Amino acid sequence: MANKEEKADEKQSSWKDFIYNPRTGEFIGRTASSWALIFLFYLVFYGFLAGMFTLTMWVMLQTLDEHTPRYRDRVANPGLMIRPKSFEIKFNRSIPQQYIEYVQHLESFLQPYNDSLQEANEPCPDGMYFEQDDVEEKKVCQFKRSVLRQCSGLADSSFGYSEGQPCILVKMNRVIGLRPRGDPHINCIVKRETPLQMQYFPIEGKLDKSYFPYYGKKLHANYVQPVVAVKLLLAEDDYNSELTIECKVEGSDLLNNNERDKFLGRVIFRVKV
Repeated sequence: MANKEEKADEKQSSWKDFIYNPRTGEFIGRTASSWALIFLFYLVFYGFLAGMFTLTMWVMLQTLDEHTPRYRDRVANPGLMIRPKSFEIKFNRSIPQQYIEYVQHLESFLQPYNDSLQEANEPCPDGMYFEQDDVEEKKVCQFKRSVLRQCSGLADSSFGYSEGQPCILVKMNRVIGLRPRGDPHINCIVKRETPLQMQYFPIEGKLDKSYFPYYGKKLHANYVQPVVAVKLLLAEDDYNSELTIECKVEGSDLLNNNERDKFLGRVIFRVKV
């Protein structure tokens, strides 16, 4: 019994000595000078790593332009998107609740294009790039929503949805410095044997060169990209059937037939009224 008590006391004493040994002055097996040297080593070591990381980041940041991405090879050609923001547009023209969301999307998207706001921008000449490389404050060319005529939402607040001839807005994604050659325009086709009548606004689906190049979000803060409105002139035979429509940017050097990227220079969506 006495041996067991002595062993328990020795075990407890050894733990106390490990934490702090008053005879040698050691704390957790090390003296104060040993702990000081270890602390100094790690302070210098991690301080050196932090300095190297800071220097590396500083050198890297010196090579970057705050307005233009350094590497843009993956986005050299723009993709196409549509508004309303849906690739499946289905509604009953006699039930406003089914298409009101599409109308709201279009109205919200066109707010920056209001004629009253665009009056403050530059009336740029057609067919010419609006070069501003040497200008610190970049100006913006006018694009008034009234140019979209029947698809502007001004004369017809339902954008044609109430009459079963909906408007679709097609836009190119912004790419800094893009200068498309030729005469870029949007062309849409329906994927079936018989064609579908469509109207384009601006006329012929034109994407004028005056809206290029784009200089980036910081330099071109008020920039509005050109859009093309496509009015689908559905006839009675076109109703109650799903139509697959493909829109492409054509007439220029922009890519629109890459099978690995369905949105590069084109967009496909479905409409059922």
